Amino acid sequence: LAAEVTIQPVDIIGVDAAIIFSDILVIPEAMGMHLEMHDGRGPVFPSPVRDEQTAKDLKNITPEKDLKYVLDALSLTKKELNGRVPLIGFSGAPWTLLTYMVEGEGSKSFSCVKKLIYNNPELAHKILDKLTDAVADYLSAQLEAGADAVQIFDTWAGMLSPRDYLVFALQYVSQLIAKIKRKDQPVIYFPKGVHYRMRTTADCGADVVGVDWTIDMAKARDKIGSKVAIQGNLDPTVLYAEPNFIKREARKVLDSFGNGSGHIFNLGHGILPDVNPEHAKVLVDYIKNSSNKYHQ
Repeated sequence: LAAEVTIQPVDIIGVDAAIIFSDILVIPEAMGMHLEMHDGRGPVFPSPVRDEQTAKDLKNITPEKDLKYVLDALSLTKKELNGRVPLIGFSGAPWTLLTYMVEGEGSKSFSCVKKLIYNNPELAHKILDKLTDAVADYLSAQLEAGADAVQIFDTWAGMLSPRDYLVFALQYVSQLIAKIKRKDQPVIYFPKGVHYRMRTTADCGADVVGVDWTIDMAKARDKIGSKVAIQGNLDPTVLYAEPNFIKREARKVLDSFGNGSGHIFNLGHGILPDVNPEHAKVLVDYIKNSSNKYHQ
């Protein structure tokens, strides 16, 4: 089923790459945390990690055993794709995983994880160290299973101050990228909401940095330069609009980046579940037909 869902956007919409259908919370679950799905709330950890004992209970994972079902789905998807498009694996970043593990679910204030990093930073760093090793091993296993690239999602990086982003998020991403066992497969890092540290982020070791829709692509390119490729950054809600509006907004993103290579056009975050697939296809077709002129 995961393989089928992964391939559907390739068949139906015509995207240039497939990303494995999975969830970022498989790592905390594999580490021993009980995960529940609640209507109206989404994924919930009933027993969050907030003290020394619950942190001590987190086990070290072996992806080939504990997350074998994801790796099997990835290998099957790779076989089914048969080289049509690249296959991208992914994981949550250590900081974003920590937020879910401490908060227990999605949060508006992130008060619990903020209390942890300010009142017990030693424990926070201890958990982040363990998560860094787990994510590095997991992404290495995905590449071994056939992924052509891997992406690291740091959905809640923007909840941190510029200094705290360096201390609790970016340094661990840099460490895990260095630990990934890879040949020449690219690594993509997407720290949502981080406009204030883009130059520093570009030095983390990733080959591509993703940016969300709240920054102008020209500004992102100016800050990052040619150090890495940039991925993004159409507002996902634009896909609710009529086709001509979608095309106009997509062109604004292309124009903002300007001429030259190093731009992977994408949404500025995940596609929303109630978007009309035909509107997504309008976007993909427009980009395929229009982007070549920016590379002449």
